[in-house]
Amino acid sequence: MPAERLSVVVTRRLPEVVETRMKELFDVELRDSDAPMSRDEIVAAMKRADVLVPTLTDTVDAAMLSQAGDKLRLIANYGAGIDHIDVQTARQRGVLVSNTPGVVTEDTADMTLALILAVTRRIPEGLALMQSGDWQGWSPTAMLGGRLGGRRLGILGMGRIGQAVARRAAAFGMQVHYHNRHRLHADIEAELEATYWESLDQMVARMDIISINCPHTPSTFHLMNARRLKLMKKDAVIVNTSRGEVIDENALTRMLRAGEIAGAGLDVFEGGAEINPRLQALKNVVLLPHMGSATVEGRAEMGEKVIINIKTFADGHRPPDQVVPAML
Repeated sequence: MPAERLSVVVTRRLPEVVETRMKELFDVELRDSDAPMSRDEIVAAMKRADVLVPTLTDTVDAAMLSQAGDKLRLIANYGAGIDHIDVQTARQRGVLVSNTPGVVTEDTADMTLALILAVTRRIPEGLALMQSGDWQGWSPTAMLGGRLGGRRLGILGMGRIGQAVARRAAAFGMQVHYHNRHRLHADIEAELEATYWESLDQMVARMDIISINCPHTPSTFHLMNARRLKLMKKDAVIVNTSRGEVIDENALTRMLRAGEIAGAGLDVFEGGAEINPRLQALKNVVLLPHMGSATVEGRAEMGEKVIINIKTFADGHRPPDQVVPAML
């Protein structure tokens, strides 16, 4: 496609600096409201735009793409995850898909360690005690948590974020273990001092903490199912900053309520914004509203990647972050 001022529709409010730069470069239609677009609104946007900029809350499935018409040429996703977009159907219709990998690695790894600390050291319970005014002073047996040093951390998914988590865990004196589709190169394993497990079942049964850092794909849906959750030690905890669909949330809730798992720290949920009220009621669970990438710097860098992908495409070249079949 020759260089031109492309028509771009953005589905959600983005940081001001990103929106302003888009306005300078493209014929962009910005969103006044931060509420998600409806399916009909997204379909209408795809009919009138060269480029759609959705977020992870915007489903773009085959039925919607079939109504898009011939104008749409690029879906420049604001975010690294692409499970909400039917990439195969988009490719069949000649629509490229790009994402924003890498920019939220450090932020998400920070949040993973924050959740691990919050669960194991009972930080929310301590905050609630102080806010209630019921604290009676220090006691040798009050609010006892567990030390991180020496604990075994099992990382499920050893990509960029998983490796960043491993580096942070090592600084806390934890023993790093991992399961991944492919084993890491020996040099990376040595650098991280990480132990590889080909069998996820065997790893899960031996870990003190499980960290979910793999993407949501058909092969990872409910990867931590009821059977696998039951393999966990009763004093183990599980943390998820990836995608809620990787864990069978109903099974996890039952086991947490029954004391079969010691605790959980969740930043993502199987039902999206619909949180299981039984999960919310548990004191051994820390729930966050999908804050893993929520830093000013990270969100701005995501926007910069979106702009680069669109500008490169407008100049007649392949977007640097184009999603290819091997990624699916």
